[in-house]
Amino acid sequence: MGLFFEYLTFPKIKSIKMKSTLYSLFLIILLSSCSKNIKYSPEHIKETSGRYIFNDNEVVDVFYKDNDLYIKWKGASRKPVVLDENTFFVADMYQKLRFAVHPDTKKRYLAVISEDDEVNYQYLKVDDDFKTPWMYLSNEEYDKATEGYLELKKQDSTKTYIEEHEVNRLGYNLLRNKEYENAIKVFEMNVALYPESHNVYDSLADAFLRSGDSLQAYTNYKKAYEMNTGNERAKEYVKNYEKARQ
Repeated sequence: MGLFFEYLTFPKIKSIKMKSTLYSLFLIILLSSCSKNIKYSPEHIKETSGRYIFNDNEVVDVFYKDNDLYIKWKGASRKPVVLDENTFFVADMYQKLRFAVHPDTKKRYLAVISEDDEVNYQYLKVDDDFKTPWMYLSNEEYDKATEGYLELKKQDSTKTYIEEHEVNRLGYNLLRNKEYENAIKVFEMNVALYPESHNVYDSLADAFLRSGDSLQAYTNYKKAYEMNTGNERAKEYVKNYEKARQ
């Protein structure tokens, strides 16, 4: 029955997905053929060029080259389908966007335009040198990344901007490459973000131990053990360290 069900349903599912993909491709091709050649004024280029916050970890950069509009997103530059001077369609985002000024705040946005032509002021324009916490983290600017994540956490405590295990994995990747200083900075960031977790202290202790700093390893293993008495590795290290100091 199972195989028969798969035989009946899988072709239909694949067919639906194929139709959806073909429809999307058709729509993109259709829009591309409708892309307009706009002569942008210097004022327009100056007002709309720059950086917009896409989400808490990413930005969108808008720039012009030879009077053509470009969008840089996720590390790649894209030429959108231009619909008018302020409105365009970005295929990879599958969004219709518009340069807009919020009527109340007077701040500039890349607004998302719904199918009903409703304007959603979504991507705020920021300074060109603005960086998200993740961008700071990627550039090994750990203090600024920590400050950024803590600020986001303060603004919205219900939302998790970066998971504890994500930071931990990054730290252990650095440890495996013997980048001890960077690994310690990453684990310290995790301690700042998740001070109630015994695991963050255990990881930090491990990094200090591998780097040769036995005192800091002891301090953090002791903290990890105080928070979780079931941590046998921390218990053993603390016992041996204190015994050696007697």
